[in-house]
Amino acid sequence: MALLFPGGPVAAAEAALARIAAHDDPALFLARILAEAVRARAAALAAEGPQGRRLYGLPFVVKDNIECAGLPTTAACPDYAYTPSEDAPVVARLLAAGAILLGKVNLDQFATGLNGTRSPYGTPRNPVAPDCIPGGSSSGSATAVAAGIAAFSLGTDTAGSGRVPAMACNIVGLKPSLGLVPTLGVVPACRSLDCVSVFALTVEDACRVLEVIAGPAPGDRYGRAAPAGWRAAPAPQPHWRLAAPLPDQLVFDSPAEAALYEAALARAGGPIQRVDIAPFLAIAQRLYDGAWVTERSAALRGFLTERPGSLHPVTRSILEAGLDKRTIDAWDDFHAAAEARRLARLLFEGVDALILPTAPGLPSLADLAAEPVAANSRLGTYTNFVNICDLSALAVPAGFRPDGRPFGVTLVGPAFAEARLAGLGAALHATAGVGLGAMGGTVPPPPAPPELGPGELPLLAIGAHMAGLPLNPQLLRHGGRFLAEVRTAPLYRLHDLGRRPGLVRVEQGGVAVAGEVWALPAASVGPFLAEIPPPLGFGRVTLEDGTTPLGFLCEAAGATGMPDISATGGWRAYMAVKERA
Repeated sequence: MALLFPGGPVAAAEAALARIAAHDDPALFLARILAEAVRARAAALAAEGPQGRRLYGLPFVVKDNIECAGLPTTAACPDYAYTPSEDAPVVARLLAAGAILLGKVNLDQFATGLNGTRSPYGTPRNPVAPDCIPGGSSSGSATAVAAGIAAFSLGTDTAGSGRVPAMACNIVGLKPSLGLVPTLGVVPACRSLDCVSVFALTVEDACRVLEVIAGPAPGDRYGRAAPAGWRAAPAPQPHWRLAAPLPDQLVFDSPAEAALYEAALARAGGPIQRVDIAPFLAIAQRLYDGAWVTERSAALRGFLTERPGSLHPVTRSILEAGLDKRTIDAWDDFHAAAEARRLARLLFEGVDALILPTAPGLPSLADLAAEPVAANSRLGTYTNFVNICDLSALAVPAGFRPDGRPFGVTLVGPAFAEARLAGLGAALHATAGVGLGAMGGTVPPPPAPPELGPGELPLLAIGAHMAGLPLNPQLLRHGGRFLAEVRTAPLYRLHDLGRRPGLVRVEQGGVAVAGEVWALPAASVGPFLAEIPPPLGFGRVTLEDGTTPLGFLCEAAGATGMPDISATGGWRAYMAVKERA
């Protein structure tokens, strides 16, 4: 974040104010913090010093369906406006972390739309492609970051509103797991599916913000705690199990987007498993044609029936359609959603991430005006199913068409997989050949894995629990986080126990064995060990650097008579030999 805002709070505030003036977009802000108040906040922070605050002195903006004390909340509908006396929990957490609020920004009215043009306040200008839509519904949140006005911003994401604007503006959009971030103080769209999302110029920046705002809040009926050991910071891995849709399930606006998508798959590395996403595409169709459009209507029922003329025409038509739905039909949607979630769980038992186009392409403003509903629906092709299926997602830039329109890909994973997605997303972003939003510059390389954190222990994996192998999800479920590829000291023999290896310490004739060190929450060691069948267990393993982390060891008797595979140097190499045989 210091890339655009170096020099402390006062310098950051002045830079933000100058960029607001230079950008000069009357459709961006719906409510501004007075410049004098911004400067006063920055001066107070500078006088106090960082005090360990993670977002110290960084300017941000908030989508105007999230409450900020003393500023009107309109959800882009002037007649709906009210002024809250308290900040939403997410805003309060950002302020407590030392961030500087600049104001509230435009959106598709009531967060209904993916294009950014459904606001009576106008359409925020896309700073990357001015003749194109900014994406919605979080249009102002994305454009403010792309223009360098804000170091980060808050949006919301029900059907893709934290991802499509990120693609449109060449920035990062992080859609957290359902319930991870409180939605108290957020004007509901579909309350059961709503998420507060984060926009930033880099994956690492978005993750830092997410770690500040994540966590349950009192009274948040849809909130839920993350698993032990959860973190958002990018967690690189040496091997990824990746998937992409079947070729005939991919649609693009032009061959240029198809080429950029295939290039992203190639940069991801490793084999890409092609999977059938038809069930997810099918459930996505129900988002605006079933129970969830009724949920949108229910959230605004009184306002919709009493003041229909206050609504944007397209928004009104969508919400009015929900008033005629029958309760009996909703059960078909709920059962279909349960089946889609089941299939998603099965998919992510075998892969770490599904790589999708964020959208088939980016429409121009003229394209959207010609087909306001159809073009908007097309934008949600690969986004609408994600929240229904209880998944996490990260959108990153993937390049530009020859005509300058940006394109992006989205990494989708199971709930609470933010760190894994961030690890791969940071690598893809750094190699995409794009700048930072509309500001140019160089995307920084992916961060190195963080060292052991408080309450974490190192654990050596030498078999199917390693990254990309079948039992790795078990380690991840217990909060495991990859640290490094390593080798043991030459003190061991490795045996094939049948779909898993056994590492046995020997007095002589030992070899060095390849493995991986993972960080594991100390509280998870016991529950994880309880799931490991004999003759395996945990013990101290000596690495070639002399350290002795916990690791998988085998009782000598349990390896008696089992094939000795030490000559291969490790389980992964042994499996490769078996595949070639």
